[in-house]
Amino acid sequence: MRGADPSYSVVVPGTGSLFKRLLLGRAMRSDKLGETLLPKRLALPIFASDALSSVAYAPDEILLMLGLAGGAFVATHSWQVTVAVVLVMVVVVASYRQNVHAYPSGGGDYEVATVNLGPRAGLTVASALLVDYVLTVAVSISSGVQNAATVLGFVRGHEVIVAVALILFLTAMNLRGVRESGKAFAVPVYAFMLAIIGMGVYGFVQHFTGTLTPAESAGLTLKPEDGQGLTGLAAAFLLLRAFSSGCAALTGVEAISNGVPAFKKPKSDNAATTLLLMGTLSVLMLGSIITLGQWTGVKIADDPGAQLLRNGQPVGDSYVQHTAIGQLANSVFASFPIGVVFVSIVTGLILVLAANTAFNGFPVLGSILARDGYLPRQMHTRGDRLAFSNGILILAGAAIVLVIVFKAEVTALIQLYIVGVFVSFTTSQIGMVRHWTRNLRLERNAKERSRMQRSRVINAVGAAMSATVLVVVLITKFQAGAKYAILAMVVLFVLMLGIKKHYNRVRDELAIDWDVERPMLPSHVHAIVCISKVHKPTMRALAYARASRPSYLEAVTVDVDPDETQTLLDEWDKRDIPVPLKVLSSPYRQITKPILDYVRSIRSGNPRDIVTVYLPEYVLGKWWEQILHNQSALRLKARLLFTPGVMVVSVPWQLQSSEGAERDWIDEPPISGSVRGGAL
Repeated sequence: MRGADPSYSVVVPGTGSLFKRLLLGRAMRSDKLGETLLPKRLALPIFASDALSSVAYAPDEILLMLGLAGGAFVATHSWQVTVAVVLVMVVVVASYRQNVHAYPSGGGDYEVATVNLGPRAGLTVASALLVDYVLTVAVSISSGVQNAATVLGFVRGHEVIVAVALILFLTAMNLRGVRESGKAFAVPVYAFMLAIIGMGVYGFVQHFTGTLTPAESAGLTLKPEDGQGLTGLAAAFLLLRAFSSGCAALTGVEAISNGVPAFKKPKSDNAATTLLLMGTLSVLMLGSIITLGQWTGVKIADDPGAQLLRNGQPVGDSYVQHTAIGQLANSVFASFPIGVVFVSIVTGLILVLAANTAFNGFPVLGSILARDGYLPRQMHTRGDRLAFSNGILILAGAAIVLVIVFKAEVTALIQLYIVGVFVSFTTSQIGMVRHWTRNLRLERNAKERSRMQRSRVINAVGAAMSATVLVVVLITKFQAGAKYAILAMVVLFVLMLGIKKHYNRVRDELAIDWDVERPMLPSHVHAIVCISKVHKPTMRALAYARASRPSYLEAVTVDVDPDETQTLLDEWDKRDIPVPLKVLSSPYRQITKPILDYVRSIRSGNPRDIVTVYLPEYVLGKWWEQILHNQSALRLKARLLFTPGVMVVSVPWQLQSSEGAERDWIDEPPISGSVRGGAL
């Protein structure tokens, strides 16, 4: 091929190997997978951090919604909304304890819905959960950054950058493996539990001994947003909005059922125990915050500068409204400043680490969907550290996009939240009812039938309650932003159906019908060696082609420059190379098209023949060397792959710069970018 270097370079892997090892740690063998399984003490902070952290913002959302109708409305109804949220939490946790025993493989809601209600129902659940996991990361990180901005002045105005940096940090930690991320995050999660429960206990003691200090907002008056209180249907709708916002406390409950395979044996029992611990702790912390909030007079306003009044006058924009937990910490620990600092720090940390639940749930669910053919197969492959690194990277990328688009504003992101999780709650509980009904028809043991009937009642109540909450959420949040979450679910649903159809089509095309067709040898093999000049790579390619003993062998070059072509012909004759050389005309100085046309002409005359095209290839050791070499052979190879009946063979010639580069393949596992390395 005149005028072009037919060889292309191979960039040596491992250029960033040292950095990768420092960042992610040494690769782990597949037989070490058992060492990554989690005991309950690590599973709780990993899988329950999302649900536990929601008590840091769910009370604020309840108080903020109720505050739209004024302070009296908050005092009257905050405990009622909280009781309703707690009731839903208890029922959902009890329902999911049935799930983890019945379906311990880790499919969670997706598997339950698929097995009992069909693939379309399972795909609906999967779409909802994938969207909710992305939103969990975006909301949790943004909330943590906003909380940090109230204490760390340098964060304010740079929330997006800080949020993206935190997502990248969590990504790196999870790429190191589930167990390592659990160890790193366990201390902050347990510290948060200690802080909130300790604050609750101390606050209760102060209340009953008459020493509890009023909140900083207790002396302010919270007026209705429109200046008048709400009654009738408007008040009922506001209560529903507060309830739906408070149900954010339930996000993350499903993560444990999706992560059962990550638990140590007995997996189901450990997962069920972790669920019970998570539910109990969430209820205690949420209830204590709302109760202490009422006792101390905490007020949260949507527009604090206008809604909060001091001596009958608005406090103005200079007023800084702290979160409910922040106000309670200042009240309960009024004489113990270290307690205030401790609560503030661990609350900010737990909000950031809550995203870790999604970093464990999303990749596992993605792996199961990939196994079933609904997502790219690469998502089913574990990376160097035995984590599903492709899923981790995709989740991080999607969350970063959301954070940037919504500028890390929790108020905007929260409106998209919790729709997906209640879609999955409702569908999976309906599926569990059908599961127990089907099994009851086959079970004859009286004791086992009684247990199944109890489980069916629990799941039926869970389905009814989840469906009710879902309707409330859709009614109250659709226009506020939930419609975008629903749209994302629909897009994902259609996309995954398309991927499934593609895999099915490829499978059907590749399948051999042994009753109709029998694989046959080709009539002849026509070998072509593409050359540009007589040098070592050319001679190696010719020698290899001759050794393969094709039916017919020839060398081919493209006449781009007549003088260079004549020089090549003279050299060919001078060296007496025992292979005929064909010169292809190219009046428009193209390289690829003349060869493609020639190959096709051979195929058209002999459809049962196979054409093998040999391409000499330089192997270079430095990434920058690739820029200096023509890529015509790479383009030719890409085009030949789409030509039926054509085989492409690369014949490598290692240049000096590649010496030693092969050690990176031997000493190091595949890097990100390879399928087995765990990156798309």
